[in-house]
Amino acid sequence: MPLTFEERLDRYADLAVRIGVGLQPGQRLLLRAPVEAAPLARQVVEKAYRAGARLVEVLWGDDATHLARFQHAPRDSFDEIPTAQADALLKGSERGDAVLSIHASDPTLLKDQDPAIVAKTQKEMQIYLQPFMQRVGAKEINWSIIAAPIESWARQVFPDATGQAAVEKLWDAIFRICRVDEDDPIAAWREHVAGLRERRAFLEQKQYAALKYRAPGTDLAVGLPENQVWMGGESHTLGKEIPFIANIPTEEVFTMPHKDRVEGVVRATKPLNHAGVLIEEIELRFEKGKAVGVKAARNEEALRKLIETDEGAARLGEVALVPHSSPVSRSGILFFNTLFDENASCHLALGRAYRVSIEGGGRMSDEEFAAAGGNSSLTHVDFMIGSGEMEIDGVTREGAVEPLMRSGEWAI
Repeated sequence: MPLTFEERLDRYADLAVRIGVGLQPGQRLLLRAPVEAAPLARQVVEKAYRAGARLVEVLWGDDATHLARFQHAPRDSFDEIPTAQADALLKGSERGDAVLSIHASDPTLLKDQDPAIVAKTQKEMQIYLQPFMQRVGAKEINWSIIAAPIESWARQVFPDATGQAAVEKLWDAIFRICRVDEDDPIAAWREHVAGLRERRAFLEQKQYAALKYRAPGTDLAVGLPENQVWMGGESHTLGKEIPFIANIPTEEVFTMPHKDRVEGVVRATKPLNHAGVLIEEIELRFEKGKAVGVKAARNEEALRKLIETDEGAARLGEVALVPHSSPVSRSGILFFNTLFDENASCHLALGRAYRVSIEGGGRMSDEEFAAAGGNSSLTHVDFMIGSGEMEIDGVTREGAVEPLMRSGEWAI
């Protein structure tokens, strides 16, 4: 007998707590959730307490009130930021709380707002939350992100469906892609993570000097640093070794590129939803690691503002490999949501590199990290470049060229 929606939601919440954030007995949980996702949030709270949580604190968000500020607040007030939730994240991460975020927002929420003001608020919040993001990047806390449909997002994904029907279709897609419908979702995830671990081990042993990408509109060479660490699937916090999966779903293995050794042109294969703005048909040209040519068919100004966030925002901080046959790609759905779309496609990230992507990176000074090729920035934004036409080669330290992906699939 097929599972009911309530049974699937219960499984999803259990998966988020046990496999996603890896909540430990006696640990506090900070749960970030939009008000529309209250049914899922309540299930997560119950599962967290059943898993031994000492305290669960819910930080509620709301698209409508967020939009109202951009529509009606004084134009000279946008150098101020709301600090209540930000302070909770700063204090919670310092204390060692687990952090679980339920993502659900309208991908075009801020499409009619001034891109300069949107970019300014993003930058101010990034500056304020920098200590939190540093703890995340250094794996000092266990954290995870999952998603829940809301009507505005679901209608974007399924424009031919009515409001509630679109929401139901999006729930079905999320449950399938996140392996909720498997006989044993926990076991299915453990098997999946083991497969990603094998890919990571192969790439880490190879220690390629560079990756070369070829696809329509893309001819790109991405240099990799020495002593690179490949990640993906399950991570572990430093010190306590708490296992967690940062993104559910996840299909990627990734590391950091060398910030000064990226050359060529890359064309995005999916739109980028950033800060409530949909940026389409992105094309970037890199010289000596920096994006010196920036194009987009729609909302190019928003892309330029992103890249102008700071010096590091115009350089790459992540290179991720995803097979074209991933469950997200096989769904045939464009989610207008990076959490899903990045797992349908190989992708790159503009901005901050994770320090744990290089051996000993967590112990390096800023100067040592930069000298090793690590990029620093307030921002970290993934954009998708993979397709069934993507070919990727690994270049060894001796200069040999080895096939990694052909027609978007692993060749190893």
